[in-house]
Amino acid sequence: VQLQASGGGLVQAGGSQRLSCAVSGSIFSINDWAWYRQAPGNQRELVARITGGGITKYAASAEGRFTISRDNARNTMNLLMNSLKPEDTAVYYCYAEVGIRRLSSWQDFWGQGTLVTVSS
Repeated sequence: VQLQASGGGLVQAGGSQRLSCAVSGSIFSINDWAWYRQAPGNQRELVARITGGGITKYAASAEGRFTISRDNARNTMNLLMNSLKPEDTAVYYCYAEVGIRRLSSWQDFWGQGTLVTVSS
């Protein structure tokens, strides 16, 4: 089972960017998805989270600008980021709590991280 993140890159302040994350492998379900980010010199922090029931939670810095969504049929999750600011510059990591079919249990997985750079 793997998580593959995509998106990221350079964007101007005020612009938008979309990050995606996909799960591959033999799974029976995905519970929570989330995006975290880590800027240089800072700890990793939660940006947005979406539960298996579709309930969302955002960091105060992301509220009103970012939207997290999931596609259960495709085992994917997206983060749409609008009105980006230079302080949003960070490596973004996707996270998923995945039900592993052969183990009949839940495990946490992380994507490889994707760099978002917002220029002023």
